Amino acid sequence: MIRIPFNEIKQEFKRILLKLSFPENKAECCAGIFADNSLDGVYSHGLNRFPAFVEYVKKGIIDVKAEPELVQRNGLVEIWDGHSGPGMYNATLCMKHAIELAKTNGIGCVALFRNNHWMRGGTYGWQAANSGCIGICFTNAGAGMAPWGGTQPRLGNNPLVIAVPGKDGPVVLDMALSQYSYGKMQEYQMVNKRLPFPGGYDEAGRLTTNPEVIRQTNRALPIGLWKGSGLALLLDMVLTAITGGKSTAKITAEKIEASVTQCFLCLYQENFHPELIEEIIAYTKTSKPTEPGDEITYPGERTMKRRAENLRDGIPVNEEIWKEVKRM
Repeated sequence: MIRIPFNEIKQEFKRILLKLSFPENKAECCAGIFADNSLDGVYSHGLNRFPAFVEYVKKGIIDVKAEPELVQRNGLVEIWDGHSGPGMYNATLCMKHAIELAKTNGIGCVALFRNNHWMRGGTYGWQAANSGCIGICFTNAGAGMAPWGGTQPRLGNNPLVIAVPGKDGPVVLDMALSQYSYGKMQEYQMVNKRLPFPGGYDEAGRLTTNPEVIRQTNRALPIGLWKGSGLALLLDMVLTAITGGKSTAKITAEKIEASVTQCFLCLYQENFHPELIEEIIAYTKTSKPTEPGDEITYPGERTMKRRAENLRDGIPVNEEIWKEVKRM
């Protein structure tokens, strides 16, 4: 691993995107999100994912010129067509619209179909919370988990994000519905490490901590076992019911994880009672750590610490992937 300054990484991403005919505003948005993901330690959806994104652009799966379009409004619910544009750009705009609806009405919901991968779902939770809103967002995906009691993948890991504004920074839960996202398993595999806990099944149907085997079988373990299985199923249903967009089944059948559907829900009021949020955090932290010297943290707390560290010292990057990006 080597460390590269944040601005250098962002400018390198932007250079490549402009070379691929991205308009200036889209290149700035997408480069910023990729760089921010690595800055926050989500390397699987930052530098490590950038070459795959570039390949999708070159193959025409991502239409760099496409703009999202409002196709239906039902009260405080809006439906947008992403027209297969850059997923992060479309998602950022739709969360912006959800925030605007919430700031005017107290609540706003924007659903987006025919979009590409939004990369780190937490991006849009941070966006909502930093704008003073509670944000809830989720997406469907290609099948990477078996339904509980099944042996073949039929469910997406369908990430779910919940973000709440806080006194010292937002509280942001960003989780795949598999025990480990496939991006996180790739990170462990790249450094030849086992997962800390079983993350899926091998070819014989046995739980394993080997990320390479799980990525081969495509049988990740649902969080909460049958509960995670049910939640993944229902999120896919909600997204498909609202928009008529592609379900996990149809996304999987096309062999390419594209044309996914996402939802951005925002709640707003002038006072989210930050002192009460601090009470909840303080009470949670009174639990005795399982290991001496460990610390109880809330979702997003370690992200903020890692962000500060990487801004100060540079972002840790895989040297081979960085060289690949520099050659683009």
